[in-house]
Amino acid sequence: MKLPEPFVYFVDRSLGRGIVVATLRAAGHEVHAHDDHFAQNTPDTEWLVEVGRRRWVVLTKDKNIRSNQLELRALLEAEVACVMLGRGNLTAEAMGNLFSGNLRRIERALRRFQVPLVATLSTGGGLRVLLAAGEWIEPPREIK
Repeated sequence: MKLPEPFVYFVDRSLGRGIVVATLRAAGHEVHAHDDHFAQNTPDTEWLVEVGRRRWVVLTKDKNIRSNQLELRALLEAEVACVMLGRGNLTAEAMGNLFSGNLRRIERALRRFQVPLVATLSTGGGLRVLLAAGEWIEPPREIK
């Protein structure tokens, strides 16, 4: 299954609720911040299920989602599309610009691949799809 358009984005609490959200909204996208819908301490396994039900695209810098078995299972079962930063030690402004500057590339991947989907976005702007339709892709697919 592919997500409906226009895509709606969910910014995980790891990215904050300020600059990243504002940058994406300023670019004309519907964006929801974690704290607008969930308590700060809501386990990832819970909000992933709800975000998947709503068909939102997760933006995060929390790479543990793909390695934590409970979180990965929640992502897979909820058919979530998740784009994570390859490096999490960027300023909020840099993260906002990286996501907003690569939304066309992200949306190209969302149109091409079925959920559940996991992709990483590098600081150089490279987007690699690691998992699509619930299957790990070897080697990962680079989206131009």
